[in-house]
Amino acid sequence: MTERAAEGTWVEVSWIVLPAGERAEGVPEDTRRVPLEARARGFLTHAAALGEEAEVRTAAGRHLRGTLSEIEPAHRHGFGAHSPELASIGAEVRALVEARRRSQ
Repeated sequence: MTERAAEGTWVEVSWIVLPAGERAEGVPEDTRRVPLEARARGFLTHAAALGEEAEVRTAAGRHLRGTLSEIEPAHRHGFGAHSPELASIGAEVRALVEARRRSQ
C-alpha cells in the first residue's frame, strides 16, 4: 500500500530541471550523465501519495509542483563533530571586543 499524505502535511517534492542530455558542456562527464534534479519542501495543497504529482506551498508562500518524494522529511544537515579548538572562540572574541571598547 502506498503511503498517502493529507492536505497541509509537510512534504518534499522533486522534479527534473534538466535531463541528462541537456546539461551544460562545461559540466564534468560523470555529472552530465545524470539529470539535474530540484527538491523543495512545503505544505501539500491537496492530498497525495508517494510518487504522485503534488503541489506544495513553501514557507515563503511559493507554489511548486513535483513528484511527492518524502512525507514529513527530517533535517539531515549538521555542523559536524564537536571541535575543542572552536569551543572557546566566542568567549575570546567577546573579551577582545570588550578590551577594545574600554581602550577607546
